[in-house]
Amino acid sequence: MELRESRHGRELIIDDTFASWYEPGRVATGSVWDALVAPLLVLPRARRRRVLVLGLGGGSAARVARALAPSARIVGVERDPEVIRLARRGFDLDEIGVEVVEDDARAFLERDRGRYDLVLDDVFVGSGDAVRKPDWLPHPGTGLAARRVATGGLLVCNTLDETAAVATVLRTLFPALLRIDVDEFDNRVLVAGPRGLQAAALRRAVAANPVLSGTLPRLRFRTLTA
Repeated sequence: MELRESRHGRELIIDDTFASWYEPGRVATGSVWDALVAPLLVLPRARRRRVLVLGLGGGSAARVARALAPSARIVGVERDPEVIRLARRGFDLDEIGVEVVEDDARAFLERDRGRYDLVLDDVFVGSGDAVRKPDWLPHPGTGLAARRVATGGLLVCNTLDETAAVATVLRTLFPALLRIDVDEFDNRVLVAGPRGLQAAALRRAVAANPVLSGTLPRLRFRTLTA
């Protein structure tokens, strides 16, 4: 793995995969990490107090979460100590105010008893074009993650080829399901939450937010039916 400097900012490359992005002085990434955290905006401000990021990487999503929820407790789980070291060195991770937990995400979920307003699953394994969810996702991992979601909270899952499988599980766990696509990315972001969760409301919230409004033209929101 390595840190790369480009004209667009700093990139964290893990197993030939673009895993995190950071431009000092800028919060929004204009890409997938914005889409992952954008659902926070449909929660009342009083419900943006606890955020769990599974697969912290360089902290791209956590940085956006901090901007949208300045007083939140943000817990980031990352199993690779070298990733954490590089994130601290090149991504100013310690400036975000994240509680960094060095652990396997599944092991953390099996042990943790906390409840979070937003649980974000950004866990992948493999390299290059073979990047995928680990074997424990969506079974039993998505169910384990759902148990950590507070009443009225959201579970957000970053997916690739496993979108349909993860969506099937989420439909059994939550009353509402949205999908966010990002231009030029293969990722499909699934957002599961309480009844009444609607893509149109999320889109309006992103449009009104000064941090993420610039990313809006690259995002596509859709409410998925049961």
